[in-house]
Parts: sequence; C-alpha cells; structure tokens
Amino acid sequence: MSLEFGRALSVTTTPIPGLLVVDLPVHGDNRGWFKENWQRQKMTDAGLPDFGPVQNNISFNDQVGTTRGIHAEPWDKFVSVATGRIFGAWVDLREGATFGTVFTIELDPSRAVFVPRGVGNSYQTLEPDTAYAYLVNDHWSPDAEYAFLNLADPTAAIEWPIPLQGAEISQKDLQHPQLGEVTPVPPRRMLVLGANGQLGRALASEFSDLGHVEFATRDDLDLASGDLSAARRWRDYGVIINAAAYTAVDAAETPEGRAAAWTANAAGPAALARIATEHGITLVHVSSDYVFDGTAEQPYAEHAALSPLGVYGQSKAAGDLAVATAPRHYIVRTSWVIGDGGNFVRTMASLAQRGIDPDVVDDQTGRLSFTADIARGIRHLISTGAAYGTYNLTGSGAARTWADIARDVFRLTGHDPDRVTGVSTADYFASAAGPVAPRPRNSVLDLQKIIDAGFTPPDAETALSEYLATRD
Repeated sequence: MSLEFGRALSVTTTPIPGLLVVDLPVHGDNRGWFKENWQRQKMTDAGLPDFGPVQNNISFNDQVGTTRGIHAEPWDKFVSVATGRIFGAWVDLREGATFGTVFTIELDPSRAVFVPRGVGNSYQTLEPDTAYAYLVNDHWSPDAEYAFLNLADPTAAIEWPIPLQGAEISQKDLQHPQLGEVTPVPPRRMLVLGANGQLGRALASEFSDLGHVEFATRDDLDLASGDLSAARRWRDYGVIINAAAYTAVDAAETPEGRAAAWTANAAGPAALARIATEHGITLVHVSSDYVFDGTAEQPYAEHAALSPLGVYGQSKAAGDLAVATAPRHYIVRTSWVIGDGGNFVRTMASLAQRGIDPDVVDDQTGRLSFTADIARGIRHLISTGAAYGTYNLTGSGAARTWADIARDVFRLTGHDPDRVTGVSTADYFASAAGPVAPRPRNSVLDLQKIIDAGFTPPDAETALSEYLATRD
C-alpha cells in the first residue's frame, strides 16, 4: 500500500458500530507532503463524531513487526499515521450483539480510524521508523479501567501480516485473556435526577433492563450544591436525564418559592449544562408548556418564542436556555403530566368515588402527558441518536380542557360526567387564600418533530382510559 495523494476526505463505516475509517487528503510535491490531520468542521460535516479531543499522543516504533496489544480504553480515539505504515486490528469488546466483531485495515498518512470507547485496538508496524498519533477525548488517568484481548485469540483469528512468533511484543501483551474470558465493556453510565418524582419513577421502570443506569434524589445529588462538578466522576457518564424540578407553580409566586424555583429550574440545569459540555455528556432536560403565555391560536412548535407568564414558567424558560448551550442536549417539552402519585386524574377519580361534584376550569386547553409515554419518548431519542435539540412530547389527539378531562374521568370510572361543572380560571381562583400563578390558556404543543424522529405519542384519551384501568 503506497501513499496516495489527492484522496478526497470521506468517512466510511465498518462492521463494528461506531468504528469509522477516514480517508484524508494528502498534498505532496518534491518537498514532501502535507495533510490536515484533524479538522473539526470538515470532519464532522463528513460524518465523524464531534468527540472533543483533549490530549494528543504519539507512538514511535523503529522496527518492523512491533505489535501493540489489543487494548480497549474508556475514551474515544482518532488514530492516524505520521510516517510509515501500520496494520490495524480492532475487536469490539463492548456489551452487545457485536461483541467479538473484528475489523482490520492498513493505515498510512492518508488514512485514519476513529475508535469508539470500548473497542479494542492493536497496531503492527509494516515499515521501519513508523510513527502514529492518536487524539483522545479524556485525559489519561491511573484509575482508568481497560479491557484486553490476547493477540492470538483463536476466536478473533486476526491474520497478522507478520506472524506473532516473529513480532516484537511485550510480555504483558502476551498474557492478555482469550475472548471467552473478557468481561464486556459496559456503556458509560446514565444518571436520572429526580428519581422520586412521577417522571423519575416512570424512567426507573423504562430503564429497568439496563444495568448502567443510576437514579438520584435530591438527597443523593443536590443541584443547588456549590461543588456539583465534584459530586461524581463525570467522565464515566454518557447521559444525564434531568427530571428534577420545582413544580409548585403557585408557591413559586412567594419570595421563598421564587428562590427555590430559580435554584431548581434554572441554576441547577445551568450547572448540569456546564458539566455536560466539559465531559461530552448528553443532557436530557424536561421542560414545560409554561414557558409559553398561551395566547397563540395554534399549537406551539419547538421554535416558538419563549414568553412565560409567571415565576415558574420564567425559571423553566431560563433552564431551557441554559441547557441549550450544551452541544449534546435534548430538551423534552411536555404538559399536564400524569403518572404514579398525586395528580389531577387521581383527584377527579377520588371525587367521583366520594360523591363530590367539582367545579373545574374550562378555559385552559391542552393534552395530558403520561409519564410512561414521556419516558419511552426520552429513551427513543437517546437510543436512536436523534438530532439534538428541543422536542415537544405530550399525548396526541384532540385538545381538551381540564373540565373535559374531568368529565372523561367521571365517565370512565362509571359516574355521571354531568356532575362536573365548568368554570373560568378567574372564578375558580377568586377565593384563593394565597398567590395564584398565571396559567397559559393554550398549552397544546405541536408534535410533528418527534413524530418525524420516529416516535408517535399515544392518543391522550386512550392513554387516560388505560391509566384509569390499571391505577392502584
């Protein structure tokens, strides 16, 4: 394989998910050659992950046949050749269906490889005085955990150009385990905040099949903590789902509530955004219809201008703006949330059962959002690698008022829906003892973006019927 000049920049996939071959343009003349070894904008446009390298290492080998053991590191790597030529072998050592998959290719200065975390990599020099460089997106640490595979593993069956018997190999590399003895590398951890809330419990159920997910309450991890950046070894995390929030919309209008709302809904997410940016973490943040004033005549799309009315909505809008600064973020905007715990639907079912005929607001319009569906939607965005950004996620179907929903609850639980009396928001709160937060009159969110991303939210009325049939 001779050095090829003028090759166009391109990124090619391999049988190992995430392992990418990069053809690099090399420009040469009688003086030698030049290449852009790492050019973020061009390479990400071509399909390479924007993996955020923080360290550049160089390995020099003066003898042909020098062979480095198969090591899987806990970071991503971009490997390229400065001079000479190498044979590269990669083995997927990550948990999953592709564990043990092998890919090999020769590299010279015109070809590089992107190696994702957990994929074992090994290199054998094919020319003297060979040097190759690798960018990594985490600093070396003595606490880093590696996985190793024996170079001669019969299952991988790598066809080394220079037989291992005649290669230069360290004694340590010769003693690495066979594939059947390798513990697969787990994914980076996922952290769910707000684990004791309605959505937090739904997320616990949704991700119960994954062993790398952690759940934290405020007692475990306080977003108001001044040392949040030191609260975890963040380099070990790949996803943070922030389901924690201050949701007492009326209490937020008090001096104490205002401070609490801004701390939980704005300052906390801002701190998480800084951590996510620094460590390449995907940050999922749950937002609210209250970031809008509800005056629009149509459903609110994700790009609609923020226009919150009260303190709660203002603090949530500030949190959204902060989270949007993280390169890898999903802002999941929802409304009228119903899950495991005290909520409007359970209250109406209890009133119906106890023979109480309620007055219910009939001039606010929206759709119910069930926590199990929100959790499934969040998992869909993460698992499919959907484009980062903001997504509306509520139940689908016709818009309803709170009074309409109350009547549905009465009817579905075998009670007369006419027992529910519709009243205006102003009349409902006329005798309130404390401060009352302004509510958006239109809370309907446009769902087309998340549908286009491959997730179709269930019909809210059907979901309500199923919820009532299975509630405790």
